[in-house]
Amino acid sequence: MATPTFHLYGAHYHDPVAHSTPEIPPVGRLSEAASPAPDGSEIRLLVGETERASRASLCQATLGPGQTSRPVKHRQVEEIWYFLEGDGEVWRCPPDTDAARVEPVAVRRGDALVIPAGWAFQFRASPDGPLRFLCYTSPPWPGDDEAQATSPGSLGSPTI
Repeated sequence: MATPTFHLYGAHYHDPVAHSTPEIPPVGRLSEAASPAPDGSEIRLLVGETERASRASLCQATLGPGQTSRPVKHRQVEEIWYFLEGDGEVWRCPPDTDAARVEPVAVRRGDALVIPAGWAFQFRASPDGPLRFLCYTSPPWPGDDEAQATSPGSLGSPTI
């Protein structure tokens, strides 16, 4: 097949990718349906396989006012959280560390943090309103056995 040409201001240009341009991925939209996360928060997918993401995914997580999540750790997934709404606390504990010695950090709108793979974590929303954040996951969520339950840290027992 001949390489397509086009004319621009009287000059001839060859476009070698005119017939091999990949399909543009669709725009992600916040899912109407919420799914429960292994930690008990509510998840709404923004970008995943449907939008042709192959190395990461993006969702919105919400924890209701005054709620404390279930403590979990991920086998291989790393997450980056960006807080959109609310105040709360996040407890993150490295592997092989005494969980009782690790204090939670306060979070609020505009903060960001990393949940490294293999670290236990738990979070709590203030009683004043929900804690809502974007959650960037890499690699994309691999399936139901990714999250493992762990013992509660300094945030105590889950309420959900």
